Amino acid sequence: MSQQMTNSPKLHDFDAVIFDMDGVLIDSEPLWKIAMETVFNQFNSQLTHQDFQKTVGLRIDQVIEFWNKQQNWGLSDIKGVENQIIDKLVELIVANPKPLTGVIEMLTFLQSREIKIGLATSSSNRLIETVLKTLEINQYSQFTYSAEHETHGKPHPAVYLKVAEALEVSPTRCLVIEDSFNGVISGLAAQMRVCCIPEKTHFPNPKLAIADFHFSDLLQLLEAWR
Repeated sequence: MSQQMTNSPKLHDFDAVIFDMDGVLIDSEPLWKIAMETVFNQFNSQLTHQDFQKTVGLRIDQVIEFWNKQQNWGLSDIKGVENQIIDKLVELIVANPKPLTGVIEMLTFLQSREIKIGLATSSSNRLIETVLKTLEINQYSQFTYSAEHETHGKPHPAVYLKVAEALEVSPTRCLVIEDSFNGVISGLAAQMRVCCIPEKTHFPNPKLAIADFHFSDLLQLLEAWR
């Protein structure tokens, strides 16, 4: 069923569209869960599906640190655990390259309309390269940036502001496409308009209502622009 609000974004209001990656371009959220469960089970993790949703949109180091404190795992080598998770995730992505509905159509459409395209993600550069290469969408983004280069990841706005600056577009002329609450907050804090397309495997989150626009997938948004 459509989650579209009565107001839809007008394409002429924007000079750039900035995408999150996980859960927006690629169906990777379930793969993240598998990778984290595989590694966290070493520490006798008792995390549930709902627990994992609490950290969606955060950088992987933030996720590990959060659960390390919450679960009293006593980890000291956060980077080592991060590398194990990323190794597993890269393996899963390469084996299951699955762009989400409407991704190629949307990127092609924006390119044809000369709307600038950016990518702002909490994932590492290694994961970004894996996803863009595996989905064969390298050619679309004019600037791709990872929050791993910032002191603060999402929900801080730094990653989105950096992409807007690189694209030479005012934040108020940027539309953000997000799937998570932390990502929506990040885009709004950057003074951008935010379109939320919730990841299908998540439990419904009423907090996502703070986004400016809501669609069930990119094809539905694309239809509003055609």
